[in-house]
Amino acid sequence: MIPEKGIFIMDTTKGVGIFLIGLIVTASAVAGQPRAVKPFEDVRFKDLKALKWAVDPAVVRTLWFNEKTVWPDARASLARSVLRKAKNPGLKLRSLHARGLTGKGVTAAIIDQNMFLDHPEYAGKIIAYKDFGCGAAVATGSMHGPAVASLLVGKTIGAAPGARLYYAAVPSWLADARYYARAMDWMVAENAKLPAGSKIRVVSISAAPSGASSFYKNKKTYEAARARAEKARILVMDCTDERCFTNAAFYNINAPDDLSQCKLGFPKYPGPSGTENLYIPSTRRTQAEEYEKGACSYQYTGSGGLSWTVPTLAGVLALGWQVNPSLSGAEIIRRAKSSAYLKNGKYMIIDPEAFVAAAGE
Repeated sequence: MIPEKGIFIMDTTKGVGIFLIGLIVTASAVAGQPRAVKPFEDVRFKDLKALKWAVDPAVVRTLWFNEKTVWPDARASLARSVLRKAKNPGLKLRSLHARGLTGKGVTAAIIDQNMFLDHPEYAGKIIAYKDFGCGAAVATGSMHGPAVASLLVGKTIGAAPGARLYYAAVPSWLADARYYARAMDWMVAENAKLPAGSKIRVVSISAAPSGASSFYKNKKTYEAARARAEKARILVMDCTDERCFTNAAFYNINAPDDLSQCKLGFPKYPGPSGTENLYIPSTRRTQAEEYEKGACSYQYTGSGGLSWTVPTLAGVLALGWQVNPSLSGAEIIRRAKSSAYLKNGKYMIIDPEAFVAAAGE
């Protein structure tokens, strides 16, 4: 009933993650009444009401569910609370927003799967939207597109709710980097038309269209387009070996602003992934969802992936550009790293409050 193309990127550096490009899941396939629910299970659209649960409520926080999930009475209130709390981007971002630091005046871009534009999280914030080969899939929304858009500019979810967004839709499930290259060149062309104060500062791509670990076709085509974007002073952030600035982390959903309680990795696979990249909360987050036009809702991911880290970092960087528009892509990344909260003295967790201060110096 509802086609879905997955591109849920996990932590490949630890050998525990996979790219799910090409995965097809339908609402009818996940519907029904399961006899049991295991931690980290996908229970979107499922009817769990018949379950007689004698389970730790902590399991609910590990699940992948949405507003269509039907819960047993004993867990319905908890699930609603978890989904609501996880809209908070944490890291004291909401306090920065309250101070007017929202990314206002900053232009960002996303290349990801197709989506509709009317979700209240980002309605009116997308300057231009262009499809590059999604074909019949454009008749429905995707899981991935609304999620990444809401994490960057979402009204209640996003790191930079005041930023503006260019959006290119690509058929990532085909694993062909040519589509990303075409989208990138479109953005470079659009960027050339913009006045100096409105240029696209960053492109967020939650995929790996090139690099040694990528299985995409036509990698060199993408690499050439990426080079053209960087020549145009656009910071390109993706999940390739060369342009991945992020690692995954997860916060305490009941204390999302407390950096000391952030943990590295994923709840299912905890642990660090190196010291070069910034750790960004990607798990226990709520994102926008819209599979049918006008049916705007939300999903909660109890175990996210690198996919969620890239648009979140792009949003945080937008706050820095709001404070200091003169910063280059390389310099703003340097300041994000130099101002990071150090876990165990060496693992860099993004610290938006310290970063904004550093950006203004």
